[in-house]
Amino acid sequence: MSHQHFVGKYEVEFKYRISSKFQFLKVLNTIPHEVMLVDNVEKDWFFDTPDRQLKQQNKSVSIREMQPSGIKLWIVKGPEADRCEATDITKSDHAKSMLNTMGYEVCLTMSKTRSVYFVGEFHITVDHLEGHGDFAEFAIMTNDEGKLEGYRVALKQLASQFGLTDDDVEYRSYRNLVTEM
Repeated sequence: MSHQHFVGKYEVEFKYRISSKFQFLKVLNTIPHEVMLVDNVEKDWFFDTPDRQLKQQNKSVSIREMQPSGIKLWIVKGPEADRCEATDITKSDHAKSMLNTMGYEVCLTMSKTRSVYFVGEFHITVDHLEGHGDFAEFAIMTNDEGKLEGYRVALKQLASQFGLTDDDVEYRSYRNLVTEM
């Protein structure tokens, strides 16, 4: 199992609402896959300037802590829809303090339960967001901008193996789902 699945500055991702996590996992178990982690609780701290400049620029900065895996990440997304970079960190409290020192403030905290699976070069996350239901994200990260369109096609084909269609796509980020309540 390799963390190479999470290397790149671009991420192609499709998020789908799933009506039955049990049925989704039943299909997953019929195809070759690897398990990275199951039912980790992820807590994200989103940062922005007091006047929300990052949001206005379609950017986000967050610190993520995952338990029980102990993974800690610094994540930057945007401004382009496919732009996403993450790096492992060891001291998330220090990273949050450093962002505060630079004038950023926590504008949102959010938790979800996540399982991560690898199917070939792709990763699939199965998420539960309290109050919003279950979701599956089909994704790949790359440094090659020229591969983005081909990956979009391949990810939609993979999702179709689970019976998911464009009607099931959730276009809003988890952050937007939570703040639109």
